[in-house]
Amino acid sequence: MPDTAPGLFIGASPSGGPQLLNLRRANRHGLIAGATGTGKTVTLQRMAEQFSAAGVPVFVADVKGDLSGMAMQGSPAAKSHAALSERAGQVGDTGWAYHDNPVVFWDLFGEAGHPVRATVSEMGPLLLSRLMGLNETQEGVLTIAFHVADKDGLLLLDLDDLQAMLVDCAERADELTTQYGNVGKQSIGAIQRALLQLRSQGAEHFFGEPALDIHDLIAVDESGRGRVGILAADRLMAAPKLYASFLLWLLSELFEALPEVGDPDKPKLVFFFDEAHLLFDEAPPALLEKVEQVVRLIRSKGVGVYFVTQNPIDIPEKVAGQLGNRVQHALRAFTPRDAEAVAQAAKTFRANAGVDVATAITELKVGEALVSFLQEDGSPSPVERTLIAPPGSRLGPVTDEERKVILSTSPLAGTYDTAVDRDSAAEILAGKASAAAEAAEDAKAAAEQARLDATQAKEQARLDAQAAREQARLDAQAAREAAAAERARQRAEAAAAREAARPTMTEKMLQSAARSAASSIGRQMAGSIGQQLVRGLLGGLFKGR
Repeated sequence: MPDTAPGLFIGASPSGGPQLLNLRRANRHGLIAGATGTGKTVTLQRMAEQFSAAGVPVFVADVKGDLSGMAMQGSPAAKSHAALSERAGQVGDTGWAYHDNPVVFWDLFGEAGHPVRATVSEMGPLLLSRLMGLNETQEGVLTIAFHVADKDGLLLLDLDDLQAMLVDCAERADELTTQYGNVGKQSIGAIQRALLQLRSQGAEHFFGEPALDIHDLIAVDESGRGRVGILAADRLMAAPKLYASFLLWLLSELFEALPEVGDPDKPKLVFFFDEAHLLFDEAPPALLEKVEQVVRLIRSKGVGVYFVTQNPIDIPEKVAGQLGNRVQHALRAFTPRDAEAVAQAAKTFRANAGVDVATAITELKVGEALVSFLQEDGSPSPVERTLIAPPGSRLGPVTDEERKVILSTSPLAGTYDTAVDRDSAAEILAGKASAAAEAAEDAKAAAEQARLDATQAKEQARLDAQAAREQARLDAQAAREAAAAERARQRAEAAAAREAARPTMTEKMLQSAARSAASSIGRQMAGSIGQQLVRGLLGGLFKGR
């Protein structure tokens, strides 16, 4: 690289004029476009190396696995050595040499790099709706679930938390409908099915803790070189919605976390978004508006976003209009759409009398591109046909053993490798459900015990009544028997008395004799007395006369 260069040396025109990317304008975003096999990845690698050497941290998605080679220096024994050294001579890069870069590997699945995690709350309902392909009604229900969780103090950290929250909302559907609008159980069911599909794509590895600290991406090594964060995205490409949503979430987090800095002397971070069309394919208007807003505003936070895609028309016009630094590799005009892409790309460059852009785009060789970077005054430089300078690191992926060594010596080793599962919505709601179930079980047990007690009391009352009746019967019988005994006793006593009062035969004879004698005497006395009475009476009568 020429010593007098005021910016990053990306390549040179055939006439030898250097193409420099002005660091003070690097946060005005950029575009690397071109058909497959035209050299986009090598251009990205060269630019990432140059940013890192200038002390600017870089984050890049490694879609094919080739960019992992940035962690290792190139080798003269490599097949590409002759082409690389020749290209370095062609562009006048006299200081070109093989070197490695301070790479940190990341992987949403935690296999090829440090795990990258985010909480469900950080992702938010808008991005989650995009991720799960929800319609407007379902997105509204999901937003209500987030609001209720926030209101109830429930942390939404992982997909289990979200699932538990959806179940809770379904159980409270009538209550929530009254407060927030229709919360249909059918909509909740659709969200749950989409959540199940999300799990099948491996998204459960992404949601959780410890969540990524954005500042770990914005760091330099001990020699002042910017760290190069490489996201293993080869497996992630099988879940394009997850890939696009993650990268948009990352941009949003950067926007929220970083302070306003305007146009710094160099960016705080440069973000390369490979296969950028995935972000915009079938994206609803609300999401496109979010992307446009983030891209437009994150520039003032010192973050440069560089979209890498095959066809420049994949980028929406409102977003493409904010991309000031452009590298256009060859396009093939085989179809009407390709021809449209060529025409559109030609219109985006500042004219140069010496370059027929529309023709050149279809004639560019591998490793050659049309380049226009922002100048010091913020205006784009005239388009130049440029040979891209070679990178100094390996072209091609690292081996599994090399990756393991790099991960074990990483400055972030052990920081994110072990997942943390603290109490959040799932655990709290499960606890409430368990307590409610236990209370219901206790109430059921109490009701059953009360029923048993009532049954037992009823049975005891029946037995007591039966016993009382039996006792009364026995008492009555005993009373009757006692009365009968008493009567028998009285009869016996009466009989005994009568028997005792009855005279014996001698007494009867004596009594008879006595009665006879008495009768005889009585008669005699009665006669005598009678006679006396008669005499007395008559004598009195006659005497008085």
